[in-house]
Amino acid sequence: MAENGEEKLIAVARHIAKTLGHTDTMTDDILQIFSSFDNRLREKLTDDQPTSCASLERTLKSLHRQISRYVSTEHPIWSDSADSSSFLDSLDELIATIREWNPMASDKSVSACLDKAEDLLQQAMFRLEDEFKTLMQRAAESLDLTRYQNGEPAANLNYSSDSEDDSDIPVAHPVTDYDILIDALPAGTVSDIHEIATRMVAAGYGKECSHAYSACRREFLEESLSRLGLQKLSIDEVQKMQWTELEDEIEKWVKAVNVALRILFPSERRLCDRVFFGFNSVSDLSFMEVSRGSTIQLLNFADAVAISSRAPERLFKVLDVYEALRDLMPEFELLFMDQYCVLLRNEALTIWRRLGEAIRGIFMELENLIRRDPAKTPVPGGGLHPITRYVMNYLRAACRSRISLEQVFEESASAVDYRGEVDHRALSSSPLAVQMAWTMELLESNLEAKSKIYKDSALLAVFMMNNERYIVQKVKDSELGLLLGDDWIRKHASKVKQYHVNYQRSSWSKVLGALKIDNNAMSPTGASRSLKEKLKLFNSYFEEICKTQSNWVIFDEQLKEDLRNSVAGILSPAYRNFVGRLQSSHDAGRHAERHVKFSVEDLEARITELFQGNNGSVGGRK
Repeated sequence: MAENGEEKLIAVARHIAKTLGHTDTMTDDILQIFSSFDNRLREKLTDDQPTSCASLERTLKSLHRQISRYVSTEHPIWSDSADSSSFLDSLDELIATIREWNPMASDKSVSACLDKAEDLLQQAMFRLEDEFKTLMQRAAESLDLTRYQNGEPAANLNYSSDSEDDSDIPVAHPVTDYDILIDALPAGTVSDIHEIATRMVAAGYGKECSHAYSACRREFLEESLSRLGLQKLSIDEVQKMQWTELEDEIEKWVKAVNVALRILFPSERRLCDRVFFGFNSVSDLSFMEVSRGSTIQLLNFADAVAISSRAPERLFKVLDVYEALRDLMPEFELLFMDQYCVLLRNEALTIWRRLGEAIRGIFMELENLIRRDPAKTPVPGGGLHPITRYVMNYLRAACRSRISLEQVFEESASAVDYRGEVDHRALSSSPLAVQMAWTMELLESNLEAKSKIYKDSALLAVFMMNNERYIVQKVKDSELGLLLGDDWIRKHASKVKQYHVNYQRSSWSKVLGALKIDNNAMSPTGASRSLKEKLKLFNSYFEEICKTQSNWVIFDEQLKEDLRNSVAGILSPAYRNFVGRLQSSHDAGRHAERHVKFSVEDLEARITELFQGNNGSVGGRK
């Protein structure tokens, strides 16, 4: 050992002398100075034949014999712990030797030896990489995902298949608990591949080790997603899907992305950190290469949903995708925070925002649908228009995701810019409230245009009363009421009352006019004749209205009752007074019964038959 150390010292001295000496004379002078410190070194330092590589050559020959034996064997080295330990020890010595002699690589003889050492190291690394892959593949093949971890099941990801064909990929049972991690490889295997990874990184083969690792684990992740029912689909394939088929795929995607981000990816992150413990950069690179393909597959699907059709019926499934990504953003932030994964994290954020744009676009398409809905055929009996039911039930259903929608519309500062006609003072400051109010204002404008089809002004009022009442009721008993506020509800409830007044004026003013008694002076005989004529006219008007309006529709039972009571409230007293005046007249009193077709009770009974509709089926509420 002393001799070996002395030779290394001489080699270092020669290297320094050659580095600092610009001429042969200067080099000799420097060597002379070194030799003056110890007379025993003078002869060796001034020897014409360099011997600095002798010790290195002897070491390399010994290491070559040891390492070549393992490199050339056909049996797995790690099948025997003694072999694997001996192989690693030899590698450690080879790596240390190269590192120790590298400072003297400018010496031609040392450089030649180091070239041989690097060749030997490369052969060893190739074999080490093979062993690394073999260990991982064997462990993955024997992995049981229902293994126990710390006394508890590692994950509820056991698989089943409805087919007897073993070639079919089994589908995972639903996962209900995401607060779990999978021990993807046995602890002993993790320890072994960590030892291999340590040597490969130390030898400068970190990228090769990372690639070998990621190739195996990437396949495991892809198969896991496949077993969760997720297909590998391109953006074009997703966009060409029938909507019913896409709905099913979205449900599978939501489940898969939650399992991936909450269980599979965290488990892979932990495994990377254990395998490449002490080498953060290699660990980050490996995790990125393992998860990139699966992450892109998941994000591409979400992106395809975001840029597909903006048809209103797609809102709720698009919201499912939006909410899934939003809820998983903390996982993206935590898992993809390093330099290699930051692009994946940013892509997830971009697609999430794009989904928000899609949702806003769907509401714009809903607005267009309302604007384009033609005013062609009137609803029989002035009942509810289908578009009223559609829009209000749509908005009610949408508001079940109020928090998400508020987030979507708050992200767009321009969401209220083009809605200047909406009375912002009657609303909360929420952009979503403005959006909802604007949509309903478009609906009301469309209904007003449709009401013009009705030639009867009373039926027009009934149509608007029905639809406005429906709008108010749908707002009051849902999240829309909380969103729009009491002022909005009061304002639109007053519209219902105004249509009520318009209906009464249009329908019953002429009838009440027939009951109006003229108190101008005339003979008793003339007054009696006038009363009989007015009663005849009243009977004609009343029967015509009852016949017509019995087929009209009031969908809301309370509104129907209020309307009947209000009609009876103004008509019955006037009629009773008129009949009393007729009966007390001098000429007609004794024969009044022949002229009075309806008693007050008959009149009120006929009023209760108003608004029965066509067998109760027209304009019904849903």
